[in-house]
Amino acid sequence: MRRHALLLSAAAVLAACQGEPTNSAPPTTPEPERPVGAEPTAMGDETAGAVPDAPPAAGAQPGGLQGGSSDWREVATADDAARLSRLDQAWRMARAEAEAKGFASEVEALGALVDPNAALPGRLQPTPGDYRCRTSKIGSINGDGLGYVAYPWFRCSVELTVGGDLILTKTTGSQRSQGLLYPDSERRLVFIGAQAWGSDERGYPRYGQMPERDQIGVLERIGDQRWRLVLPWPKQEAKLELLEISR
Repeated sequence: MRRHALLLSAAAVLAACQGEPTNSAPPTTPEPERPVGAEPTAMGDETAGAVPDAPPAAGAQPGGLQGGSSDWREVATADDAARLSRLDQAWRMARAEAEAKGFASEVEALGALVDPNAALPGRLQPTPGDYRCRTSKIGSINGDGLGYVAYPWFRCSVELTVGGDLILTKTTGSQRSQGLLYPDSERRLVFIGAQAWGSDERGYPRYGQMPERDQIGVLERIGDQRWRLVLPWPKQEAKLELLEISR
């Protein structure tokens, strides 16, 4: 019987650390979140102080949220695995584009968050509970958009199910993510999940259900109570997407 991702007991984890309208045609592009300092748009972007109630979490699922495997390589599609294999390239190209477009000081001000070598060993799993989180997008998917966009703080959560699945969820904002964290190395976990878009979607698609929503990345600890989710070559908007997570 295949194990669920991150077969960890709750005691072990606590000791270690811590879319659109629901009509028949799903949207093909996400509703953009409101960047820091930007004015709301006609699409109804959300603000840091006015976020909808969090969609319900998936909770424990028979066989695990994504089939019960503890090996992310058995879950990720070949295309997504290839994205992850090009993580170093995403860092280089995204930062080069941001600097070329005049955002060097803004990116540098993020400190360890944008240091490719900032990952710390040990205590990789955030303690189950509530967190604050914010997204930074570096580079543009085709080189034609903004080189850097920062968003305000939203809410995230970490859940350890009775089956041993460690689930990371961005619970508020117009682009919300949910996925599993899989063991990989002493400095990172692998995240595999999917996005919900817009304020009307109340749940999250399963990974593989809507390929344009699928996400893959790595979770790294970069401080005492600080992590980052690094998503290379996301399928919308950026070359590199960072989700900063902290207490």
